[in-house]
Amino acid sequence: MPIEFLTEEQKNQYGCFNGEPNDTQLVRYFHIDDTALTLINKRRGDYNRLGFALQLTTVRFLGTFLPDRTDVPINVLNFIAQQVDTGTDNLKQYMSRKVTRYSHSTEIQSFYGYHEFNNAYWGGRPSGFFTTQVNTNTCFAMALLCFNFHNNIEVPASP
Repeated sequence: MPIEFLTEEQKNQYGCFNGEPNDTQLVRYFHIDDTALTLINKRRGDYNRLGFALQLTTVRFLGTFLPDRTDVPINVLNFIAQQVDTGTDNLKQYMSRKVTRYSHSTEIQSFYGYHEFNNAYWGGRPSGFFTTQVNTNTCFAMALLCFNFHNNIEVPASP
């Protein structure tokens, strides 16, 4: 019989922001270097540059893309907007074109070498295996998460 070690609260907090990142986290995960800025500046429109930058830095921090790519803490939004040299007023416009958001995600994955956990690159193993192991085996879960992080593998969006 499986023994679940994650509480419902922990499961609900997985793959999303749980409060605002601190200053150290902002600098480490949300800093945009020249290479990233060049990639970001290929986008047309301030809202596309800001949305792309948010996706790029969020996947770096969380290890997955958010379902609502703009659902980020205000300190992250302001930190990114300042680096991209744009306002935040028209960010909701970024969510209006699903194709754009997903093409941006694909481009980020390709450029930085990220792979989805359950894609063909890894033999098409279903993410359900990961979920089962996370709920039953602490050592396996920690080892797998470390492996994924070091190999640029996105973890499933929710357990």
